[in-house]
Amino acid sequence: MLKVEVILAENDVIRISEGLKEINVGGLTIIKVRGRGAKTAPEIHAHKGLELFIPQFSDKYRLMVVIPESKEEKTVEIIKKNSRSGKIFISQMLRAIDIETDDEGEEII
Repeated sequence: MLKVEVILAENDVIRISEGLKEINVGGLTIIKVRGRGAKTAPEIHAHKGLELFIPQFSDKYRLMVVIPESKEEKTVEIIKKNSRSGKIFISQMLRAIDIETDDEGEEII
């Protein structure tokens, strides 16, 4: 199993979610976060346009999904196709347990 985490600078969540549904990937978690990358946030004109403000952090979206290793390439392809900018992080998932049924493994994802 793999955990795929995606940080998006723009809200492309719906398009990615719909694409993942097409390959039967579910259990998508989305969190709105604030952060910064290598690029600075766009300037904001404040106080009747007389002052410039450059925010330290900007709004971003973090998506998390656990997938079987067999769907890694297709998942990455869908994310890249349906998002304009961001980063994809993939890590090995050691164990998954369903709290209600006590089942374990890929069948619970």
